[in-house]
Amino acid sequence: MNFVAMDFETANGQRDSACSIALVVVRNDQIVDQFYTLIKPETYFSSRNSQIHGIYEEDVAQAPKFDQVWPHIAPFFTPQKLVVAHNATFDIGVLRSTLQHYDIPEPHYLALDTLTTSRRLYPQFENHKLNTLCTNLEIPLENHHNALADSIACAKILIKEAQEFGTDPLKQVTKIIG
Repeated sequence: MNFVAMDFETANGQRDSACSIALVVVRNDQIVDQFYTLIKPETYFSSRNSQIHGIYEEDVAQAPKFDQVWPHIAPFFTPQKLVVAHNATFDIGVLRSTLQHYDIPEPHYLALDTLTTSRRLYPQFENHKLNTLCTNLEIPLENHHNALADSIACAKILIKEAQEFGTDPLKQVTKIIG
């Protein structure tokens, strides 16, 4: 499979408060490239979110704002590209809201949620949280809630699902965004 796994972390509960993003490029079931950056959101950091992901306001003081990051990652969001995330509703919502905040048009792309696929393909699992899936599927997850670590784990989950079940069940839950 060829796809890009995406993960955002946010500064607070607002969807337009992205403070980090990671993209992991997969070609022929192999991770071939990675992108990670901190992002300086134009809003406050909640202590709750910072405790979860370990990113604080001072960490992003010199980081680019999202409108400076977007030109580097926009090529991954086209109608021919599949973008994958775990709990994609969250990550797609963050992308959409952050784009709107900067008056950047939302791109058209294909999206797949490994939370949805795992619920269909592994109904026997206790839950389908990213860390639980990684444990059950024997996929390393060393720094949960780090966008890059979570993107890599998400990519490996989808690769494993495709190898175990084929791509037909995955195509059934792929959505068109934008």
